[in-house]
Parts: sequence; structure tokens; C-alpha cells
Amino acid sequence: MFILGLNCPRDAIDTYLQPLIEELKELWEVDIETYDASTKQNFKLHASFLWTINDFPAYGNLSGWSTKGKLACPCCNKDTASIRLANDKEQCFMGH
Repeated sequence: MFILGLNCPRDAIDTYLQPLIEELKELWEVDIETYDASTKQNFKLHASFLWTINDFPAYGNLSGWSTKGKLACPCCNKDTASIRLANDKEQCFMGH
């Protein structure tokens, strides 16, 4: 699902994900009888959500991690090596 531009949910992405999460919880906890056409047999289906593919700002929205400022790297955390550039006042992350 792509929601681009001015209509993107920004920090309210959880309102879009909540119905998906509820349905996936149900599919994980309560198996669903499903038909497999290749084997012509029914089986019990469980489902899970493994990962997302997104850019860095979307990662911040989904995870709740602040992706702005000098501690923006979620892997490095307090050991993030960053400097503030003098001319454009942007953070520059070193060693990545």
C-alpha cells in the first residue's frame, strides 16, 4: 500500500495498520480451514507478518524511533557517530 504526498498518514500510520494487525492476530491464534487445490486437501492456515520494506522516514513512523537528530541511527543508538554540517545545518552520519 502506497500513500504518497499530502494525503499520507504521517504519524497516524497505525490507524491504517490496526485492522491488518487485528486480522493477523486472529489468523495466528485461530487457525482457518483452507483448501489446497494442488493436493486437493484442506489444511489449517496460520498467518504472520514478517517484515516491511520502507524508506528511513517511514521506518521511523512504523517503529516509533526518532529518525531525526544526532541519534537517528537505530542500530548505533547512543554510539551514533554524527556531526552537524556548518553550512546547511544538517546532521551527517559517519561510518555507515
